[in-house]
Amino acid sequence: METDKHDEQVHTSDAGLTDSHGNTLHSEIDLGDHHEEATDESLEEVHVDYSHHTKQQLAALIKDLAKDENFKHVDAVLREIKPLYDDMREKERAEALLRFIGAGGVNEDFDYKGDESDMIFDANFKLIRDRRAQYVRQQEERKGDNLKRKEDLLERIRVLADQENSDNQFEQFKELQKEWKTIGPVPGPQAKTLWANYHALVDRFYDNQSIYFELKELDRRRNLEAKAELCLRAEKLAEVAIIKDAIRELNELHHEFKHIGPVPKDDKEAIWQRFKAASDAVYAKRDAYLQNLQQELNVNLDHKAKLSDEVQEFANYQSDRIKEWNQKTKEILDIQKRWETVGGLPRAKAKEVNRKFWSAFKAFFNNKNTFFKKLDEERDRNLQMKNDLVQKALALKESNDWERTSNELKSLQQKWKEVGPVPEKFREKVFAEFKEACDYFFEQRRTQHGKVENEQVENLRAKEQVCQQLEAHTANGTASAEALKELQDQFNAIGFVPKKDITTIRNRYHEAVDKFVEAIQGFSEEDKNKLLLENELSDLKNDPMADRKIFQKEQAIRKKIGKIENDISLWKNNLEFFSRSQNADSVRTEFNEKIREATDHLKQLKDQLKLLKTV
Repeated sequence: METDKHDEQVHTSDAGLTDSHGNTLHSEIDLGDHHEEATDESLEEVHVDYSHHTKQQLAALIKDLAKDENFKHVDAVLREIKPLYDDMREKERAEALLRFIGAGGVNEDFDYKGDESDMIFDANFKLIRDRRAQYVRQQEERKGDNLKRKEDLLERIRVLADQENSDNQFEQFKELQKEWKTIGPVPGPQAKTLWANYHALVDRFYDNQSIYFELKELDRRRNLEAKAELCLRAEKLAEVAIIKDAIRELNELHHEFKHIGPVPKDDKEAIWQRFKAASDAVYAKRDAYLQNLQQELNVNLDHKAKLSDEVQEFANYQSDRIKEWNQKTKEILDIQKRWETVGGLPRAKAKEVNRKFWSAFKAFFNNKNTFFKKLDEERDRNLQMKNDLVQKALALKESNDWERTSNELKSLQQKWKEVGPVPEKFREKVFAEFKEACDYFFEQRRTQHGKVENEQVENLRAKEQVCQQLEAHTANGTASAEALKELQDQFNAIGFVPKKDITTIRNRYHEAVDKFVEAIQGFSEEDKNKLLLENELSDLKNDPMADRKIFQKEQAIRKKIGKIENDISLWKNNLEFFSRSQNADSVRTEFNEKIREATDHLKQLKDQLKLLKTV
């Protein structure tokens, strides 16, 4: 039976599909490939920021990547983390070189080997590179094998197409078509030519074979049923909740649709339009999803941009107070928690916003670490100095040279006061050791010499005389800051008094100083308060518990400052309220006076705090 000359045979071309007259047709193959390509790019994963990872985390990450078979994902992650890791390694190498040179080495002798993380990172990076190269070679070899198989198959189809009719010739041809479909990709330059030759041979087969028209129509009806089944599956994809899964399955359906043979001519356009409509419904759902996703990412971008701006003030923060560093740390960690609750960002903007946030974040903690490192180093030096003083005191505690040893121990006590604070966990222990050594000697001296009591009585009389001079100046109107300094030095230079008289003479002295300062002519209240504080600090310096008492004094002043600042803020808020009411002039005047007085007091307290820091 002659071949049906009315069947339009389909050929591939650069623009899509053409009929036997060379007219371009709307092709499900062309549209399917286009949508598949757009899908891969549109639905790529949200960008992950690795800039705040440590070296150990990056080394662990590349170790996992070495097991990943998805080389596209592996390459994308490596492009992110390799420059970060190299920067960290180069920074550590530079620091090691500085330490090497600082220890007396020369640049030419420096050999940096890195740490365990470097070895892990380099070994896995090389492993990934080797596995990828092997994978590419295997893919190229496989494509070459596929090319040879398809070329052999084309020759078999050519031979079959040119043979005389036989009973099972059509079945053989369909088997060859199935085999063609199962063969994988071939090298790109040969792919288009292979497809053109394949379709040309298919056309030749149908043109040259004496197959009954009914048999051809039966085959095409079967193809129509197969494509209708694909349409039904494609239509159901619009109900799939996870859009990425729907797109992935739709691409597979396009691949199957592409490889199913021709359908009856009258049904060709209808079946394609049905499949295209089902595809368009899924693509529309994808487009809506991407649009909503982009809106969400832009909202996230606004949130994170504000947090990035907010954290910038921490980048250059400096303080010499531990409590203030701890407070700032609490604040920045709160910002970090808010940052982590925000979702992903648009890929184009993610790197810039992340870098801005984490750069300021890291700068703050670098500054904090530098402060505490310096503080620890200083306190360690102070601990060593105080331990040295303890050893000297222990060496003197058994001495019988009372006068010389007493002077030496007093000198050690003075040096002790001049040494700054030590690490908290050693503070009580080292002080107890020093005090015990000093107390032991002085107790021995008191035991051996009854004159100690007489000396203390004399010291009491001397301190009473200083108090009398202070009281005389106050009564005569000759009080002055210079006289106070001189009498203060005299009082502090006098030794111990009888234990039962300590509180009495101390109270008399402080009361005399208070009245003395109050009687100084030409001094403002601020100057008088400063003078009283200086006197109190001078007294504290001679106290073995000076560190603790000065700290307690500082905390008391800070507490007052905090209360006054809160009061001022409250009064100012009340003023804004009264400014909107009538007949409130007297109230506003009262509140303004309170604010003025509190501001003056606040300034005095802050000046006292500055003075306290000099001790």
